[in-house]
Amino acid sequence: MRIVVLGLSVTSSWGNGHATNYRALLRAMHDRGHDVVFLERDVPWYADHRDLPHPPHGRTVLYGSLADLEEHRGAVAGADLVVVGSYVPEGIAVAEWVLGVATGVTAFYDIDTPVTLAALDRGTCEYLVAPLAARFDLYLSFTGGPTLAVLSERHGVARPRAFHCLVDPEAYQPVEVEERWHLGYLGTYSVDRQPALDELLVEPARRRPDLRFVVAGPMYPEAITWPDNVERIDHLAPAEHAAFYAAQRLTLNITRADMVQAGWSPSVRLFEAGACAVPVVSDRWDGLHSFFADEEEILTASSADDVLRHLERVDRGRRDAVGRAARRRVLAEHTAAHRVAELEAHVAEVSTSGAKGMTGGAGRGSAGQAGAPSNLK
Repeated sequence: MRIVVLGLSVTSSWGNGHATNYRALLRAMHDRGHDVVFLERDVPWYADHRDLPHPPHGRTVLYGSLADLEEHRGAVAGADLVVVGSYVPEGIAVAEWVLGVATGVTAFYDIDTPVTLAALDRGTCEYLVAPLAARFDLYLSFTGGPTLAVLSERHGVARPRAFHCLVDPEAYQPVEVEERWHLGYLGTYSVDRQPALDELLVEPARRRPDLRFVVAGPMYPEAITWPDNVERIDHLAPAEHAAFYAAQRLTLNITRADMVQAGWSPSVRLFEAGACAVPVVSDRWDGLHSFFADEEEILTASSADDVLRHLERVDRGRRDAVGRAARRRVLAEHTAAHRVAELEAHVAEVSTSGAKGMTGGAGRGSAGQAGAPSNLK
């Protein structure tokens, strides 16, 4: 297929979890013979932190403004599949343009579905509105479970499909390094995640000053006071992730509040750490155990006591067994190749359903919506 993706970022993983997903997808699409173009808005905060300025798979193009998208009208119009991602700058205008230009299958790829739905309910979503969501042929949702019915019944989405995060097994695999920390966490600062980080990492660190902890990720406020045995790393490029995970006895997964409430929202970190065979201690949410079996492929915690119990009682043999089991599960179900195969099946479903002309392609939407919106002309 000829595929065009308009996503938040593939060149910079700074402060976002999108880049590693897109990088893995581009590689898997390339490996399966697809011709892929990735269009990324050139914005200062990513321009200053590009850890993969020239992605090796497919073709990546930076564009400076909405008007610049007109240069890619031919590619979008001629593509078999056009994907628009969540959090794309000026995403509503971008989606309007794509839906007016594309003649192939269109998909909205939401790597933040519960956050998107909460913002739609408040009327504050900057990259999507419900009428646009209903006009895409596919809605690829980070979240599965009951959220798919919400998308269909509340927002009129025709084909909501679970499309969970994924991992590139070539980039994330076991690494032999010296253990540096008993417990670590990798993630950008988020107000709604911080209480769980305080409970599941900071509090255990306070209680056990003899143990070593680490928090890696940008945007943490200067006002946070970390215990002396918590090391801070501002940013880690994805090329350093595997060694970072491997240097931890256990690694922590914390889920955003909207995603905990929705359930069925596995973060990319779960699959990355699992692929590295590093045992994960995760917060608890509905649907978690449909991805990893509790106590066999993952450990769970809701309090500092739970975390300390895992640190104190789970011996090396058990840790290794949990890590190996998690890796087997990830490689069997959650690689980028699995997701691309799922995507191919979804596109085939649209193409053979006979409904493509009603929800996508030229002429979709009401009068006045076809073609470039006014701010792109």
